[in-house]
Amino acid sequence: MAVPREGLVLTAQDLQKAFGPRHILSGVSVSIHAGERIGLVGLNGAGKSTLAKVLLGTEQVDAGQVSRRRGIVVSALEQEPNFPPGITARDAVLSGLTAWSEAKARYDAAVAALSRGEGDVGELLAQQTSASEDVERLGGWDMSHKALSILAHLNVYNVDGAVASMSGGERRRVALAQILVSQPDFAVLDEPSNHLDVETIEWLEEYLANEYTGALLLITHDRYLLDRVATRTWEIDEGSVFSYDGGYEDYLEAKAERLALASRTEQNRQNFLRRELEWLRRQPKARTGKQKARIQRAETAKAIAPPKIETRAALSAETSRLGKTVLELKDVSLTIGDRTLTKGLNLIVGRGERIGVIGRNGTGKTTLLRAILGEIAVSRGEIDVGQNTKMAYFDQHRVGLDDALSIFDNVGGAKGRVEIGGRVLDIYAYLERFSFDRQKQRQPVGSLSGGERARVALAKLLAQRANLFLFDEPTNDLDVETLSALEEMLTEMEGSAMIVTHDRWFLNRVATSIVAFEGDGKVVRYAGTYDDYRAQKKASEEATVVDLPPATSAKSAPPAAQDVYTNPSKSSAAQRKPSKGLTYSERIELEGILEKIEAAEAAVSELEKLLADPQTHAKRGAEVPGLMVQLESAKEKAATLTARWEDLETRKQS
Repeated sequence: MAVPREGLVLTAQDLQKAFGPRHILSGVSVSIHAGERIGLVGLNGAGKSTLAKVLLGTEQVDAGQVSRRRGIVVSALEQEPNFPPGITARDAVLSGLTAWSEAKARYDAAVAALSRGEGDVGELLAQQTSASEDVERLGGWDMSHKALSILAHLNVYNVDGAVASMSGGERRRVALAQILVSQPDFAVLDEPSNHLDVETIEWLEEYLANEYTGALLLITHDRYLLDRVATRTWEIDEGSVFSYDGGYEDYLEAKAERLALASRTEQNRQNFLRRELEWLRRQPKARTGKQKARIQRAETAKAIAPPKIETRAALSAETSRLGKTVLELKDVSLTIGDRTLTKGLNLIVGRGERIGVIGRNGTGKTTLLRAILGEIAVSRGEIDVGQNTKMAYFDQHRVGLDDALSIFDNVGGAKGRVEIGGRVLDIYAYLERFSFDRQKQRQPVGSLSGGERARVALAKLLAQRANLFLFDEPTNDLDVETLSALEEMLTEMEGSAMIVTHDRWFLNRVATSIVAFEGDGKVVRYAGTYDDYRAQKKASEEATVVDLPPATSAKSAPPAAQDVYTNPSKSSAAQRKPSKGLTYSERIELEGILEKIEAAEAAVSELEKLLADPQTHAKRGAEVPGLMVQLESAKEKAATLTARWEDLETRKQS
């Protein structure tokens, strides 16, 4: 485990920040110590990002002061990272190692001069020794390899590809790798688990908890990530910040105690007021000094504002009657290009079942949902949708929202009302269930945060009458309170659901079974929650494990000139297979495969930009489903090429 740095990183005193009449920060005072890992939670729109920007120094406050320790380095993982034009993933990550790179360059220069016999030998040897000591102090000789290793763990394999040509999710992973490698004194990670599969999130948890030494502010909806990484939790609510020791579970317990204390205090205040008012009504008008003091105490107690009653989203779905058959997949094979995503898949979705769908990015999870919807044809087999089955689809890109229209118009349209649970609600009352007050409901969707957009999409989805809900990454950007409400709704509703998500807490609360995409067309169903799946998977792997000879260890030493790229995310099973050299045709294939990967990733990036543009949906709405299919196909092609490159590169080294 890495040793954290010491001392106070920053303090903030009496921060005040308002947007119009709304106060985001009302006298907030906080401090962060070196090595602290703080989780920041709160409702969407409560001010989490604003507070983070103020602490980073990228946004000004109306009043108050932030003091940072002199000379500290700060970094932030942004939703849309910016990189210099033309920079590669490798260079972007290594650019964060300024001091290390300078020391390594001094060492290389001294070695080169000595090998040429130039300059004063004594001075060059002293320079070499000094530079070598600096390199060791700043992380050792394998920092460049460590940078490549972290990129591989984050599923960025095209390290010499231009970052500008990468998809938005891959650019964020490069930015995250840059922060992890450079280890600034203070970093803000805003939704670091977005665009990561479950395996990668679990690796990130381990790295942040045991390897990362700087102070962290984590803004995330991933409750396991919060629980396993955070040493302290801040909650921002109505302009105030409440601090709790520990991770998410500790926060829930401490908050419950705080609210219970506030409730008891308010009850005592009400009892005091009742007694005092009864006394005042019984007393004659002429009063003594003691009586006047008692009156003053009563007046003071009356003036205290009662604690705010917390409101949370109250979600429910209008389900229709299910038939005997909900959904059945019979010997279904799905292919994109020359890649098989599912091979002979048989799956029955029963009444009331909630199936979690997991797997690495690009394995075909979204393609499966689109095949069930009838948007993509199966290569083989049959998808049997029940006669009474009515599907509703929650798209991860929220393409069904019109950014130019208000929340009210996006959800209500011309109807003005919705029927939920046998009750007819007007749209105003319905949207209040999703934590949108009546003033907020008239705000254009294009001006909302990512989490607020997700709530609008959820409100629009649940206004439909359906009994089979298909969710594609529903947990992205939602605050934990809304996630909790969604979990409660899914477990109580009479319908069925298939949910593609990387949120393990969500799956443990909701799933009745897990469908895992395991690669090469293999899709396996496991009974129970995510933890049940992990236990079954581990037992299966242990049953087939083969003893390996222990790996030899070596002390840190200056690297050889040849730069060897390794992929630490390869499974142990792959490592056990005997290596085979490349054939002549495979060597030719390897030489040209990186260009093909770059072209495939550029196509993904172009399609993502097109689908992220509101004008596309406004002017070319009929083309959007086809563009979505093209995007999925482009992602699958990029993933296939990357996997092939990884295999060839690994075998080349054998």
